[in-house]
Amino acid sequence: MSESPTTSEHRPPGEEDPVRWPARLWVSLMIFSGVILLDGLDISMIVVAVPEIQDELGMSTATAQWLVGAYILAFGSFLLLGGRVADLYGRRRVLVVAMGAFAVVSLFGALVDDGVLLIVSRFVKGMAAGFAAPAAMSLLTTTFSEGPQRNKAFGIFNVFEASGYSSGLLVGGLLAGLNWRSIFILPIPLSVLLLIGALRFLPPDPPRTERPRLDIGGAVTLLAGMLLLVFTVVSTAEAGWSSWRTIGGFALSGLLLAGFLMIERTVREPLIRLGILRNRNLVTANISIALLYGGAMGFQFVMALYLQDLEGWEPWQMALVLLPAGLMVVAVGPGLGALMGRFGVRKVLMVGIFSFLPCYLLMLRIGPEPDLWTVLLPASLLWGVGFALSIATLMVAGTSGVPDEEQGLAAGLLNSSLQVGGAFGLAVVTAAIMPGTELSMLRPGLVVILAFGILTLLAQFTRKRA
Repeated sequence: MSESPTTSEHRPPGEEDPVRWPARLWVSLMIFSGVILLDGLDISMIVVAVPEIQDELGMSTATAQWLVGAYILAFGSFLLLGGRVADLYGRRRVLVVAMGAFAVVSLFGALVDDGVLLIVSRFVKGMAAGFAAPAAMSLLTTTFSEGPQRNKAFGIFNVFEASGYSSGLLVGGLLAGLNWRSIFILPIPLSVLLLIGALRFLPPDPPRTERPRLDIGGAVTLLAGMLLLVFTVVSTAEAGWSSWRTIGGFALSGLLLAGFLMIERTVREPLIRLGILRNRNLVTANISIALLYGGAMGFQFVMALYLQDLEGWEPWQMALVLLPAGLMVVAVGPGLGALMGRFGVRKVLMVGIFSFLPCYLLMLRIGPEPDLWTVLLPASLLWGVGFALSIATLMVAGTSGVPDEEQGLAAGLLNSSLQVGGAFGLAVVTAAIMPGTELSMLRPGLVVILAFGILTLLAQFTRKRA
């Protein structure tokens, strides 16, 4: 592959790359970051609109929860396949097609009057995001060279990713107050703008000397296994962890994924080269990001239960409590590359992971009356520090040393771990929370969240000994 524009100049040995980019590279980074911003917005915006949609379309509570679950199910399941398809058939091409599908399905969702069709549209939109996210991330890693260039790019990318998730609740709350259909309309111009930007500013995919061949057997078993795994995790709140449906779902998804691994060992052109799992940085980053995001999703869920269900706050009020976290990400993100360059990826990551522990310990102090100044806002600030320093740093650590032709696969693995870890963490926290309306029901969930933070830290110490 041709050398990145950021690394084409000859410099004296040992001189650090100046992190200066021409306007076209900035535009490219804004496109990649816009894709992940849109994904985050679309996941979180709809959460606050579910009650309005449920009432207008006459949906049951069990059915309405799939307005969120269907997107997560498809997104988490298609990320690995989407990343590999981007590697094989062209990252720009996959990104453009996915953004087009995202716009069309958003329009369909804004117009439909049937709850089941709306859930189907959410599933298809999640599929499109499952192809777009790893394509955007692998375009970033192949556009910006490993080191200061990529570190800075990931820092900015992380600002958009975290802002999408954190601002989605506030934006969704404001739009839902007008009309819930506006939540489906907002992504249309954004995805069209990203599509046009990709066609106009991103270079065409390089020509291939050989026609790529997709491993159909591997694709089918991987997709079926991932769909069933994520479905089982998302459904545990309804079915219960000890139900035959849950046990059978985990067992069957395990068999399907085991079958996928057998196929990959024997097929001539595997969908996923299993040798990539020998990269310890990648494996450790996947484990860490799954645990970290599991705790982060649990934190947001417990915060919502505490402030909205127990205290009767509005969604926008809760979003304001989380505003310091978003502001911290925005403040730290652009300079994250410089921090990693000065102190090293590992030190920055450890500070980020450590920040979650006092955050979760503070939440154990919540009482009958919300303590804004000594509990909630400091916890939000610490959560923002942890998120700002950890997510992008884990992405940098996980993609380091991965060949360009497998960056889409690495991006798919990391994003899959993040999404599945988030869904699993949310399911575990939900199961731990005791039924009732008293504050004590939240305590077990908070202990689980703290355990996720400790396990994330232990994963890094394990890597150090390896």
